[in-house]
Amino acid sequence: MDLNEYLGLFLDESIEHLQAINSSLLVFEQRLDDEAVIDQIFRSAHTLKGMAGTMGYDAIADLTHEMESALDLVRSKTQPATPELIDVLFVAAEQLETMVEDISQGGTGKLDVATTVVRLKQFIQPDAEVKAVTKDPEPTVVKNFECDVYSESVVRQSMASGYQAYVITVELSADVILKAARVYMVFDRLQHLGDVILSNPTSDELEQEQFETSFDVLFVTMKSEQDIQEEIKSVSEVAQVLIQPFEVSVEPATAATLLEPVKKADDTPSTPVETANESQTPVAAKTIRVNLERIDRLMNLFEEFIIDRGRLERIAAEVGSSDLTETVERIKRGTNELQSLVLTLRMMPIEQVFNRFPRMVRSVSKDVGKNIKLHITGAETELDRTVIDEIGDPLVHLIRNAVDHGIENKADRILAGKPVEGNLSLRAYHSGNRVFIEIEDDGAGINHERVTKIALEKGLLTEEEAALLTPEEASMLLFAPGFSTAETVTDLSGRGVGLDVVKSKIESLGGEVFVETRRGEGTIFRISLPLTLSIISAMLVKLGEETYAIPLTAIIETTALKQDVILQAHREKVFDFRGQLVPLISLNEVYGLPQVESEAYSVVVVRSGEKLAGLMVSELIGQQEIVMKPLGSYLEGIRAISGATILGDGQVALIIDSNALLRK
Repeated sequence: MDLNEYLGLFLDESIEHLQAINSSLLVFEQRLDDEAVIDQIFRSAHTLKGMAGTMGYDAIADLTHEMESALDLVRSKTQPATPELIDVLFVAAEQLETMVEDISQGGTGKLDVATTVVRLKQFIQPDAEVKAVTKDPEPTVVKNFECDVYSESVVRQSMASGYQAYVITVELSADVILKAARVYMVFDRLQHLGDVILSNPTSDELEQEQFETSFDVLFVTMKSEQDIQEEIKSVSEVAQVLIQPFEVSVEPATAATLLEPVKKADDTPSTPVETANESQTPVAAKTIRVNLERIDRLMNLFEEFIIDRGRLERIAAEVGSSDLTETVERIKRGTNELQSLVLTLRMMPIEQVFNRFPRMVRSVSKDVGKNIKLHITGAETELDRTVIDEIGDPLVHLIRNAVDHGIENKADRILAGKPVEGNLSLRAYHSGNRVFIEIEDDGAGINHERVTKIALEKGLLTEEEAALLTPEEASMLLFAPGFSTAETVTDLSGRGVGLDVVKSKIESLGGEVFVETRRGEGTIFRISLPLTLSIISAMLVKLGEETYAIPLTAIIETTALKQDVILQAHREKVFDFRGQLVPLISLNEVYGLPQVESEAYSVVVVRSGEKLAGLMVSELIGQQEIVMKPLGSYLEGIRAISGATILGDGQVALIIDSNALLRK
């Protein structure tokens, strides 16, 4: 059996079970007697053990087996849960994540977990020496099966067609860890040789490992006994295989001794003992797993289609045919719906990133001797899969920074009149075509004087520049390469890898990061990210002879202004917009294009947060769906330009970043 084809499914399901273990462990720590939470951790560990054993990842299987054994003692109330057990379970969960991550990167998933296994065994057997117990397998007596009428009929028909019927008894090693996984592998080998008719114990009992070390199988095949022996013995931890010809019973068995039929080879069961029950109503699948590369290919094809649609719209306008125009309109409506669907396929809740942080905050706050509570809101906020995959590391760095530097130690919080327990909030929400993520702490805030002093010492700015710094600019010094306020080198900080890495990563995703701070009250790191990286609605405008695009989500309205209504305030051009003075920005001036004086100007009013501005343009062309393309490394860094697009006539139009314009 080629297990590589199941690797993607194994990784996806492993991540889901690890997330369930992590979240449940945090609840378990607070409610040690919550049976539902213990059951959830047990089930996830049990399922992960089975999957890992089947795939051959023994380190994962061994560790989850010990977790399962320890939790079983707590479930049965044989032993009470202890803080030491909670700690080792958290360590085990972290090691499991490391191994699964290694597998996802093409590794073997091997990790030295001996210390964790020993600690778990000490909980399981606190008064006994922890060592493996082995014994010679006892001989097993092979018995003929007693069949129901249906199974007996199947065997008779098979034998009439030239098949041989055997009762196969498989004895597993006495120290086998993953019995259900070994059963699955035995059944898989047999399915290459013939058909399994019945099993004893029943399929449910085998799946739940409700047997000692042996099980019987009624099997029909055209292969020889030697072939069967060799195939089954190729499975590791199979100690003995006994094969005996099956004799059809004269009398049918009673209902109490009937055995469940096992799936045929062509049924391809997902577990070794999954049974087919005709009385059960099949449940339709509500979700399917799709390889991300396929979605990317679909997105690329659709992007090309959008470009061609724009060209078709232009041709229809030039030809003036009503039939062609009507057809183009129908295509446009259909593609708008298709666009929404395609974009939705790439969207994922940010929850899968946020789920790792409660355990991390718990661990890091213990390391630094602080009592910190993490509050998460907006985990259901959806973001493009590409951004989801990349945003994890920057968030880890910012959260560790807040725990280490932002929130004071217990003594300082008491002196400041604050609760001993610090609060760290992680939030996500939509605003326009962007997603905002905020990391807020209730610590001491940023000491701008100290930050400026360290920047001077490191040569990051001059005395003259330091004297002109605003508080906001001083806060942004934290993102300078090599900047650190740590006085000593620890596992968390002081190694010269600062927040500049965070800023670079976020900007590479088309995002931005800002800092707000209040001395004595706390700090907020706010990250702004694009909702999607591909197709957007935009307003096309002319600047002289060149065409530019402004994302529609940033636009409030468009208007025309005569020269006499343009005012001056603080040597800046402004105009009255619904009773509010709003600055006017000349895009020709921003992008170095020739200035053209006119009696009236077309103006696009845009918003970024609470800020408004009017963008002066030469001409409004109209609304259009555009495909965002990155500028590439050679052109990146151009002020207030977020990308480019190809228009229907083949021309390239730059996309204006109104958020950057309003920050000047």
